[in-house]
Amino acid sequence: MHPALSVIFLTTLIGVGQGLFLALFSSQSYTLVNLLPAQPGAYYALGGLIALGFLVAGLVASVFHLGRPERAWRAATQWRTSWLSREVIALPAVMALVFAYALVNWLELDADLYGWGLPGQVALTVGSLGVAATLALFLCTGMIYAAIRFLQEWATPMTVVNFFLLGSASGFAFASAFAATQAPGMVEFYAGWAIVLTLIAFVTRAASLFRNARLKRVSTLQTAIGVRHPQVRQQSMGFMAGSYNTREYFHGRTLAFLKSVKWLFLVLVFPAPVLLLWAGLALDSGALLGMAFAVQYLGLLFERWFFFAQANHPQNLYYQVVG
Repeated sequence: MHPALSVIFLTTLIGVGQGLFLALFSSQSYTLVNLLPAQPGAYYALGGLIALGFLVAGLVASVFHLGRPERAWRAATQWRTSWLSREVIALPAVMALVFAYALVNWLELDADLYGWGLPGQVALTVGSLGVAATLALFLCTGMIYAAIRFLQEWATPMTVVNFFLLGSASGFAFASAFAATQAPGMVEFYAGWAIVLTLIAFVTRAASLFRNARLKRVSTLQTAIGVRHPQVRQQSMGFMAGSYNTREYFHGRTLAFLKSVKWLFLVLVFPAPVLLLWAGLALDSGALLGMAFAVQYLGLLFERWFFFAQANHPQNLYYQVVG
């Protein structure tokens, strides 16, 4: 497939925003039971607004992928059958709940909603709804691709798992850098979980690469043209000039280029940020923690490019040779 920069930025930016919100809510939940030092509501409000900023940036990036942006609202009309429509609904819902979470914390609104006699029940309630919506958004985004059965590289539960783990890891990595400037007592929690999530993501992403490298193709050159002869060789493609088919369903890069991108993202997304996070904790350096996020996010851009480029559309069996 031809990777679209707008979709690459959409999926990576909203992933950071979702992961950052999960990091903030999980740390606030820990503080309610005295497992982490309590922080003022302004801390969670600022973090929530930053998470919202990532989500908005992703939404803005997606607009550049639309041929007719003024008709974007129609994408939500097929929610019964389309994962894309469900994502279009889930993303604004997450944005609204993250904003509500930030507002509740900023105003420090609270009430004993459940008779527990514990503080923070309003923020906990709004945050829990936000977590549910965030997980639903991860599911919808991943299933947009995992549900396409004829793109065998995507048609696996690993697609959804990797979207969740990579987004969460990058969000926790950003949270560690954010906490270094606002709440030093939280840094170890965020950075520790960022390392754990990154290592788990490495295992699942490596598993998907291993799987994709050993796929048994359902479609072949013989099935593409309906000829069962064992020796079929393509001499020219269906169109003698470029077309939508040749532009949008193939990346146009060499196998050597794809391999270089794969190794680049494997280094930038996994070992490099883990080492930087570990060094940031050991040296108490917010700069290293910020660098860890920056390096990992850069790697995620390459990872997402590779994710799209690796998907081999069956139509390329016919439109692959100019002649």
